[in-house]
Amino acid sequence: MKLSKADRPLRGNVTIPGDKSISHRSIMFGALAEGTTRVTNFLRGADCLSTISCFRKLGIAIEENPAEILIHGKGLHGLTAPDSILDVGNSGTTTRLISGILAGQPFTTELNGDKSIQSRPMKRIIDPLSLMGADIESIRGNGCAPLRIRSAPLHGIHYTSKVASAQVKSCILLAGLYADSETSVTEPYLSRNHTEIMLRHFGAKLTSAGTTATIRPEPELVAQDIKVPGDISSAAYFIAAGLIVPGSEILIRNVGVNPTRDGILKVCREMGADITLLNENDENGEPTADLLVRHSSLHGVTIGGALIPTLIDELPVAALLACFAEGTTIIRDAQELKVKESNRIDVMVENLTAMGARVTATDDGMIIEGGRPLHGATIDSHLDHRIAMTFAVAALAADGETEIRDADCVQISYPDFYHDLNGLQH
Repeated sequence: MKLSKADRPLRGNVTIPGDKSISHRSIMFGALAEGTTRVTNFLRGADCLSTISCFRKLGIAIEENPAEILIHGKGLHGLTAPDSILDVGNSGTTTRLISGILAGQPFTTELNGDKSIQSRPMKRIIDPLSLMGADIESIRGNGCAPLRIRSAPLHGIHYTSKVASAQVKSCILLAGLYADSETSVTEPYLSRNHTEIMLRHFGAKLTSAGTTATIRPEPELVAQDIKVPGDISSAAYFIAAGLIVPGSEILIRNVGVNPTRDGILKVCREMGADITLLNENDENGEPTADLLVRHSSLHGVTIGGALIPTLIDELPVAALLACFAEGTTIIRDAQELKVKESNRIDVMVENLTAMGARVTATDDGMIIEGGRPLHGATIDSHLDHRIAMTFAVAALAADGETEIRDADCVQISYPDFYHDLNGLQH
């Protein structure tokens, strides 16, 4: 795909797709609840459709209508053995969360996905599940998918995680639904808490204190109506576009602003961004707001520590913003970027450098010297949806033409992204 510099300010409104994390969980928890869960604003991206496919193979009837998704749950013990391998596609969330559920089932399951999934680290869930008594193995013995999970009794544990990862935490808590005593997870920093909020909404006996979440086994989960807020990870690209294209003003509607996910807003404001929250709401425990974004003069900042888990998926956007900020921006404590759909540290450095930025990779992040004009280049997305979207935005503020290879990988999380971005230029 070829893109050129915007020849006018970006103006207008955009309604982004539903939150990917919450969409995944609505299917999973709805399947484990008694009754029919109704989900609106569900993200129909490839990752979330992988979750639907897996639970259909596990015996759950799921209806996809234009306005809603209906999950006909069978309760905590209603899943049935699949007749084939569960294909998780490109979805790390599906892989890690469903493993916790499958560890408590009375049947054997195998999980596999695409080439990217087969290289992403699963030892981080294999280890705690094994401590709980789960029979889970990496079939190739390399700590990655494909995985085989056999029936085994589970025991409650208190697990101290080395990484602040909502996927690891959620996997353990979901296994804890089937354990013989309560299960706790303590993280170094608080990761996104959608699992805790939604499981409580469904009726789970789950408490949180500081960076520790504790679940008691065998609750009665009851079907719910879920309205999925807009995904702040998807909103981040429009936030960046509004901030770096001169004269722009964009209203982004119904964005989830959960405090465990809103790190990109904190960073933008620290950089000097003009962002106003309007129509703030709090439905089902998940706060939302409309974001009014205006072009701004930005300055460099340091991003690290407890802030990192709250914007891990938005760090490519933060790196792009740093190129348009005066001074130096340092991103640190972000080793997790190396094990996403691509090694996002290396890929961002490679592509930003190709566009004329002065950026240096470090062991746990990058250093960006801002204020240098960017120019068009050929960008390799490495089949990473967040890389493709970041550089589509970069192209709007770079001189000349930018070509993005494998640009259609945005199907993973935002199928209409290019249409919505183009709509702000008319």
